[in-house]
Amino acid sequence: MNESLVVNDSSASPVAGEALPWLEAESSDHNGSLQLSAAPFDFPINPWDIMLCMSGTVIACENAIVVAIIFYTPTLRTPMFVLIGSLATADLLAGMGLILNFVFQYVISSETISLITVGFLVASFTASISSLLAITVDRYFSLYNALTYFSEKTLQYVHLMLVGTWGVSLFLGLLPVLGWNCLDEPTSCSIVRPLTRSNLTLLATSFFAIFVLMLTLYFKICKIVCHHAHQIALQQHFFATSHYVATKKGVSTLAIILGTFGASWLPFAIYCLVGEREYPSVYTYATLLPATYNSMINPIIYAYRNTEIQRSIYMLLCGCFQANGSYRSRSPSEV
Repeated sequence: MNESLVVNDSSASPVAGEALPWLEAESSDHNGSLQLSAAPFDFPINPWDIMLCMSGTVIACENAIVVAIIFYTPTLRTPMFVLIGSLATADLLAGMGLILNFVFQYVISSETISLITVGFLVASFTASISSLLAITVDRYFSLYNALTYFSEKTLQYVHLMLVGTWGVSLFLGLLPVLGWNCLDEPTSCSIVRPLTRSNLTLLATSFFAIFVLMLTLYFKICKIVCHHAHQIALQQHFFATSHYVATKKGVSTLAIILGTFGASWLPFAIYCLVGEREYPSVYTYATLLPATYNSMINPIIYAYRNTEIQRSIYMLLCGCFQANGSYRSRSPSEV
């Protein structure tokens, strides 16, 4: 799911008698609530755009640290960390895209730059969500094929997933730039201009497909984890408290991952399907902003909670890059 931040607000009223760059020059009769909220103030910049820019800044800073840590730490080269690096890179680009969108929207406003920004954001957010799916697939295989997980074959299929992830993301990002946009036909615009309604429907449908697939895989992961705990309990003739706690923690982690992902993206994905371009832009902003928070939370869930990345950060802060202590990289099922 990916969006341009050039919200198609054909109904918002102009501020100080002049239309903002991100608004279409149409009637403002439909958006009385926004007119009321804007009446007492003469603020030339949309506060929603400021919040999106601030969100992009936090996202870029968080994920830049993760990318740097993984890149400069030789021990973080296992399939799991390669995929986490892909996710952090995608989120880093998404954060930069949100910042650039704000700058270009209020400083350099042109249709060409708008299309490039749209394509950049579409590709970045698509890569982010696709990387989450790839991480889910990797976690499933790390449990399903635990004995053969640490092998060259695993690294090969991870590389194939990365090629597919970024290839599809680049393709979807190029579609608006190559002509699938509504600049020549405003009536075909979606709630996110200049994406057409059919383009946004494709992106929303793709998100639901990915979400259902992730839900299915995490359900299978949960079953495998519970089965392993049960087998251990049978071998030891009792269900140890530590095993119960570990199983409960694993299931809780899966619930947090899916809950965060769904809560962030589902509102915007649903609104992409049911919303019309004539609707007030506040609805689009109110659903889009939480979607960007997913890229803010991803490094916390997938990177900063990992003990090996924590150790690398500690080494970086302490200037201890000469430490040569060796340790086995954990599999995704242990994270």
